[in-house]
Amino acid sequence: MSVEAYHLAVLQVVVPLLSAPFVVLLRPRGLAWAAASAASAMAFAIAVSLTAGVLSGDEYRYAVGGWAAPYGIEIRVDALTSLLLLVVTGASLVALLAGRRSLDVDIDDARQPLFYGAWMLALAGLAGIVVSADAFNIFVFMEVSSLASYILIAAGPNRRALPATFKYLVMGTIGATFYLIGVGLIYMMTGTLNLADMAQRVHEVADQRPVLAAAGFIIVGLALKAAVFPLHAWLPNAYTYAPHAVTVFLAACATKVQIYVLLRFDFLVFQGNLPGHEFQFSHFLMPLALLAILLASGVAMMERNLKRLLAYSSVAQIGYIMLGVSLLSATGLSAGIIHIFNHALAKGALFLAVACLGMHIQGLRLGDLAGAAKRMPWTMAAFVIAGLSLIGIPGTAGFVSKWLLISAALAEGSLGIAVVAVVLIGSLMAVVYVWRVVEAAYFQSPQAGSPEGRHEAPPMLLVVTWAAVLGNVYFGLAPGLPIKLSQAAAASLLQHLP
Repeated sequence: MSVEAYHLAVLQVVVPLLSAPFVVLLRPRGLAWAAASAASAMAFAIAVSLTAGVLSGDEYRYAVGGWAAPYGIEIRVDALTSLLLLVVTGASLVALLAGRRSLDVDIDDARQPLFYGAWMLALAGLAGIVVSADAFNIFVFMEVSSLASYILIAAGPNRRALPATFKYLVMGTIGATFYLIGVGLIYMMTGTLNLADMAQRVHEVADQRPVLAAAGFIIVGLALKAAVFPLHAWLPNAYTYAPHAVTVFLAACATKVQIYVLLRFDFLVFQGNLPGHEFQFSHFLMPLALLAILLASGVAMMERNLKRLLAYSSVAQIGYIMLGVSLLSATGLSAGIIHIFNHALAKGALFLAVACLGMHIQGLRLGDLAGAAKRMPWTMAAFVIAGLSLIGIPGTAGFVSKWLLISAALAEGSLGIAVVAVVLIGSLMAVVYVWRVVEAAYFQSPQAGSPEGRHEAPPMLLVVTWAAVLGNVYFGLAPGLPIKLSQAAAASLLQHLP
């Protein structure tokens, strides 16, 4: 590995982190957005380069300050890490490119440099969580990304963005506190914060109550941050009242990063070290995942606000991810991990289509969308295709992960048949709530006073939206890259099971 490649892992965090103060200083209109977009593009290029290295057999380890682990802070990139980095940096780049016009409307010129500076901090924090192999530094980056995300959500044009941000702040703080308490307890028992070193030491004290309490605090705290049902109360309002571009960014990657930490911590440190933990993990998580699919989809079917509908859909899709993880098999875990990637594609494209609709349609209630297909045919066509991916129609990315999930469930015998039934029912419920949007846009007459003629979204926003939509089709027909990364990630995680 060359010296340049060795430093790529740390540059993944350094580039957006050092860009933040630079962006804040750019006062002329548009410069802050351009600098933030350039930094996101560079971060995405670094993620692509790291992924290419991982696929060729490299594993990146960087000792910060030259201090080797476990005494120093280690940055590590493997198959699971590279998959999440693609999602995080790709979501940031797409959201910024698409959101220029809508953010100019929502954010005044004086606040734009501060807003884009916070965006860079959020990107640096999320990337830092993913690459860090140190439990406490994960917490540090978690707080950096969370505080920046609160600023991004609070910038929404609706006054209800502030109470939504406050609820997110309270719930996020509780989750981070639980995580920190758990890390403190396990550090007290093992004397190390490096995850790999912790995994080697924890089995010696696995029967001690502080370790058992640490497992509970960490899992509950991360589940709260990841909006795992029933700890999802903060998510619908946060997605609904944030600026459209912010919703695209956060919906694609924020909860996925917390799920990544949950998988990394639980499988590396607890699974195989705590007696009976894998049984408890599976049998507590699976019912919650099944309830998330059914109940959140049911709420989405009754929602009349488009962004809240898609937000509750995200809670259900997180249920699919956790369902695959709870099976504790190679195929099930691969299905859960690849659904992180595929759901980011589908939900990112759907919220991009929502951003297109929001440019010319006042309000995003279903009644406001009546006749939208005649006024914005390209936008609604993009929404339909992204919705098909969310449902899991063959030829789209969503089908790949659901097919793997059904295959993994059928291998579980009679229990698997019940799981498959829930997956199919959840997909049918997704058909219903996606169809409600399609029905309003294609088959209802426009309301009185609606503008006549076609009023499509700005070209840049529409082009980026269709790029995301075509990405759903491409990775549905040629899913080799995410499947290879997810299978390698699943094998790496499962090697710690007894």
